[in-house]
Amino acid sequence: MAELRHSSSLGSRASNSPMKRDAGAGAADSSPLIPDNHLADDDEHDRHSSKDRDRHMCSFFTDDPRVSPHNSRISLVFTLLLLLVGLVSLFTIFNNLNAPYLCKKDGIVLHCPHVKESPSLWENPFSSTTSWKPCAERQDGVLPELPPENETNGYIFIHAEGGLNQQRIAICNAVAVAKILNATLILPVLKQDQIWKDQTKFEDIFDVDHFIDYLKYDVRIVRDIPEWFTDKSELFTSIRRTVKNIPKYAPAQFYIDNVLPRVKEKKIMALKPFVDRLGYDNVPPEINKLRCRVNYHALKFLPDIEQMANSLASRMRNRTGSSNPYMALHLRFEKGMVGLSFCDFVGTREEKAKMAEYRKKEWPRRYKNGSHLWQLALQKRKEGRCPLEPGEVAVILRAMGYPKETQIYVASGQVYGGQNRMAPLRNMFPNLVTKEELATKEELDGFRKHVTSLAALDFLVCLKSDVFVMTHGGNFAKLIIGARRYMGHRLKSIKPDKGLMSKSFGDPYMGWAPFVEDVVVTHQTRTGLPEETFPNYDLWENPLTPCMCRA
Repeated sequence: MAELRHSSSLGSRASNSPMKRDAGAGAADSSPLIPDNHLADDDEHDRHSSKDRDRHMCSFFTDDPRVSPHNSRISLVFTLLLLLVGLVSLFTIFNNLNAPYLCKKDGIVLHCPHVKESPSLWENPFSSTTSWKPCAERQDGVLPELPPENETNGYIFIHAEGGLNQQRIAICNAVAVAKILNATLILPVLKQDQIWKDQTKFEDIFDVDHFIDYLKYDVRIVRDIPEWFTDKSELFTSIRRTVKNIPKYAPAQFYIDNVLPRVKEKKIMALKPFVDRLGYDNVPPEINKLRCRVNYHALKFLPDIEQMANSLASRMRNRTGSSNPYMALHLRFEKGMVGLSFCDFVGTREEKAKMAEYRKKEWPRRYKNGSHLWQLALQKRKEGRCPLEPGEVAVILRAMGYPKETQIYVASGQVYGGQNRMAPLRNMFPNLVTKEELATKEELDGFRKHVTSLAALDFLVCLKSDVFVMTHGGNFAKLIIGARRYMGHRLKSIKPDKGLMSKSFGDPYMGWAPFVEDVVVTHQTRTGLPEETFPNYDLWENPLTPCMCRA
């Protein structure tokens, strides 16, 4: 349009030249669009020239038979060009209005378009889940019982540190190490967690009798330090009784070369620290299978925990008055997780300032002077290493086809940002509940004395759900995904591709339809289906090769 305006102004100025006017008059005499009685007067000539131009412009859009074929072709091309520009403009506007993060945004509420439900919305396709079966269970009668504890190479003792799920992994690894060393395992102690300040003992959460009996063909396990060892205070305090140089993800050979001689010499040794101190692909397959046996068969929660979890799961399946499926959502957006991630999230200037102070106080070495954090936050979001916000989770679930009526059990701590942060998720999926809303205060009071017991309830309700959705990494999510895979891959476990989602949320030209297509196609293979293992794989999330057999 700018070029057209520029050419028109040049033509107007050129007509003021006497020579050009004479040439123009001569041309006009032969034109069928100019009357034969051409006037000599300049003013009259200008008026006719103006009318002449108007008639030429009008002829672009009329079927006047006097218009030359050349002008008809120009008018057709011009019209098509205008239509094309208009269509492109409308398409761009439509895409911008329907970008996934706008979704008809109304304050803090998101309204995304409806998406048709897929046939496999609530379970993985049957044809994809029948090729593998679990095979880490104990084979009764196949192996003889182990020799008495005084005939083993000695005793090992560990403190299982961290939260419930980190402790669970440590217990599995302790049994495996005892097998590698042919040592007797003293029942692990659940060390007090610095965050939760929990004093739970092994017998407060797990069935000790079942644990010892189920593993009697694999490892000799005793409940306490033997009576003949009188100086119990030495364990974990004396360097003579503690192995402290175990590297992370150590191979089995490291324990044989470095730990076994000291166990044989001292008879009782403590291993500290013991978080992630045994590798995966650098230990014999039968050791990995033993770890699965401990995790999926030997470690059982106490009966009252199992019963309460079954009751909560049953209430989730009957919230609509008839049988309904339910989703379990592990929402990791607590203040500590947001701070530790060092990612940037939407919020007011005051919120961002408070978060900066919190990070500076809790992680001063990583915070430094704060100048590098913006670039770090961008990089982590690009790589998909930031926790998903509740609003982002809502948009992803809607794009997958889950309707507003979906029943969702939320396993989460105190969400950072409170109700305002939860509003987009709760408004799009109003049937969100927690164990505190499903159970009475009296029912939960018996579990409150041990924070680990409450975590166990969340774990079991999520494990029993029809669909499990994680929003960030961690032992809780990977243990649930692994267990659901071990149970046959039929149960759907969604692990969002946070890198792709971050790219889509940040694209101002991404429309709703292509966003839905990206979400559906990308997550077809991220739902807990059978997946071959690879070097340095995580046994707890994918137990396929060592712990499952071809059906």
